[in-house]
Amino acid sequence: MDDTTPPASASDAPWFRVGASEVRLLRDGAMAYPAMLQAIASAQREVLAEFYWITPDAVGDLFREALVERANAGVVVRVIYDSLGSVGLSMSWWRPLLDAGGMVWEYHSLPFALFVRPFRLENLIQRDHRKLLVVDGSIGFTGGINLGLPWQSVDRGGGGWRDDSIAARGPVVEEMRALFYRTWRRVTHRVPPAGVRRLKHRREATVYVLASQRRRSRDIHGEYLSRIAHARLSIDIANAYFLPDVRLRHALYRATARGVRVRVLLPVSSDVPGVQLAVEALWGRMLRNGIEIHAMPRPMLHAKTAIIDERFVTIGSYNLAERHLRTNLEVNLAVIDEAFAKHVTESFERDLERAERIDVGAWEKRSLARRGAEWFAMALRELW
Repeated sequence: MDDTTPPASASDAPWFRVGASEVRLLRDGAMAYPAMLQAIASAQREVLAEFYWITPDAVGDLFREALVERANAGVVVRVIYDSLGSVGLSMSWWRPLLDAGGMVWEYHSLPFALFVRPFRLENLIQRDHRKLLVVDGSIGFTGGINLGLPWQSVDRGGGGWRDDSIAARGPVVEEMRALFYRTWRRVTHRVPPAGVRRLKHRREATVYVLASQRRRSRDIHGEYLSRIAHARLSIDIANAYFLPDVRLRHALYRATARGVRVRVLLPVSSDVPGVQLAVEALWGRMLRNGIEIHAMPRPMLHAKTAIIDERFVTIGSYNLAERHLRTNLEVNLAVIDEAFAKHVTESFERDLERAERIDVGAWEKRSLARRGAEWFAMALRELW
């Protein structure tokens, strides 16, 4: 495979052995969806799916039918979806899977959260933002890709959103399975199956799961802070909704001050206009502190990927935003490996070729009205 050419299909994406596990990068839904569907079709025992956004469209229907086929074959199928992210998705849409013996649970149902007594605000604002698929405890997927037409390729009627997914095989998949069942127990109040291992507080390998609402040794935000603080060469970040908190922003400023090259790839136009304005409110200070900002044109950039010091990679569901830090359930996979980091960097560089680098002088000339809109959106950042 020519390193300068994106793989044409999932079958072209190389696997990298890292310790006892294997990982591979899947660019966009065009690569991720076939790989995920193939994994589901091969399931013999269990399929676990946890997604923020599932849409009752051609893509959602395709995955539902794949799950129905496996459930009819006697495979255990368990699904968790977020009620806000998948707003409009009803239990009637899931009826074929339920009739086949599959189990489906809605995370923090909006009507339930509004009317249950006693009312708990956390049931309304806390969302399950993960994108997680685990098959037979042997292969797992996570990243920024949800199940819906925005991620489908344009030639197949989709939006062609630019996003990353990571597939894994080996011991790390048991960690992904454990994380799913932690949420499953929370929403169903049922004991996980025998054999599900608890997610250890400390990571012990070079491929490992990071999650929100965990102790610091597994915390996504904490991992970002630690890796940035120790960076010596480079920090490359692709992030759809880049609203880092003060600690992370200052960690990046300190990195550039000691000579680390920091490049941040963002969408030129977000699918959520308020988020775009809030993100742009930070650009001026970041640019003045030596951070390179590259704005990528449509289709929408939705990835949550970082490469640090040409050795550490993390890909997952976590946006570097304050709301995601405190309230959402998130999952990232972390990989420490130079060969895989080089491969992901090549993907990042291809995206940079399409992006425009923001010039600090030109940026400072934007209108007062634009600045005011940015300030207002930034004041509401807790909502995004």
